[in-house]
Amino acid sequence: MKVEQPLSTTRSTPSFARVSLLIYLLLIVYASWYPFAGWRDLGLSAFAFLSAPLPHYWTVFDVWTNVAGYLPLGCLMVLSLPGPPRLSAYWAVLLAAVAGILISGTMEAVQTFLPTRVASNLDLMTNSAGALIGAVLGAILRRRFGPDSRVRQLRERWFNREASHGMVVVALWPLAQIYPLSHLFGFGQFTTMLSNWLSDLLGEPVDLVAWMSNDMQLSAAQYWLAETVITACGLVGAALTFLIMLRKHAPKVRLTILLVFAALTVKALATALLFAPDNAFVWLTPGSFGGLLIGAIMLSGLAFAPSLAQRRIAALTLSLTLLLVNVMPNNPYYTETLQTWSQGKFLNFNGVAQFLALLWPFCTLWFLFHPMHRASVLSRK
Repeated sequence: MKVEQPLSTTRSTPSFARVSLLIYLLLIVYASWYPFAGWRDLGLSAFAFLSAPLPHYWTVFDVWTNVAGYLPLGCLMVLSLPGPPRLSAYWAVLLAAVAGILISGTMEAVQTFLPTRVASNLDLMTNSAGALIGAVLGAILRRRFGPDSRVRQLRERWFNREASHGMVVVALWPLAQIYPLSHLFGFGQFTTMLSNWLSDLLGEPVDLVAWMSNDMQLSAAQYWLAETVITACGLVGAALTFLIMLRKHAPKVRLTILLVFAALTVKALATALLFAPDNAFVWLTPGSFGGLLIGAIMLSGLAFAPSLAQRRIAALTLSLTLLLVNVMPNNPYYTETLQTWSQGKFLNFNGVAQFLALLWPFCTLWFLFHPMHRASVLSRK
């Protein structure tokens, strides 16, 4: 008689790795084709770069960036594939390496039609090398993160069964802090991007924020109040999304504090790198500081609330943040600092960071309203 294995010990493909792979693929596409403007046909074949001579000018920075950019891709591909005995480590590495070559080749071929990009066979080689290294690393990690590993046991002890998708979303929250935002935790600001696209399309300036707010002028007090609400709601929404994935006996307070500390640390380091060390905390305005305090007070009362209530409040606060960041004018201090920002070699990196900052709240809301997650929350009432 066939005995089924418990869910926690099956060798099924981890959904955490699959979701991470999908998101990382989207980030690679965005980084490779950003800023998606000025498409043109020079009469060249999309794959003409394959037979072209190697570039005469290249830097060590470019080489290592291309290798590092595709290393997580190869690793996640191997982790997403079925493990032994269905698929050996050798075949998993080979499939991931070939897929990395095909993905990189497609990205470079499309860059032939972008004026701000140059299709390069050197990029293809370095990207492919990164995918291969990542695939080998993934084969090594797959043995260490198996059903009997200490990491898997810790995951089963602290996180509930349906947390895989949410763990990806929460892990992206600190990384989303990299892109300079007008408001702390003010993700999902799509009106600025739409304004730029419409301006290019219509040939005249379009300001959707001014149109939606009817050119409303805010006083300093009103502005700081709005920024306080955005920061507090963004903090509460992210933290509650994390809390609903934790089991009752997990160290909820310590893990949540660690998550928020990681997000603020990434924010400070990214701001110092993109602008100047003196501007590392330029985002810590009176409004954002007040929002952090109010958000912390709210979380102290909501940390042990029922999961269903936490889910609903998280969705409400994130939706309110989305609404406010898309109708509020930019932080004047942020606008002044942004004038000193030169993207330079970080064009691809900043394009990914911008896409992540735009995408994160929508991914989080999708997770909060996912039918499987709702059913599991209701079953724990």
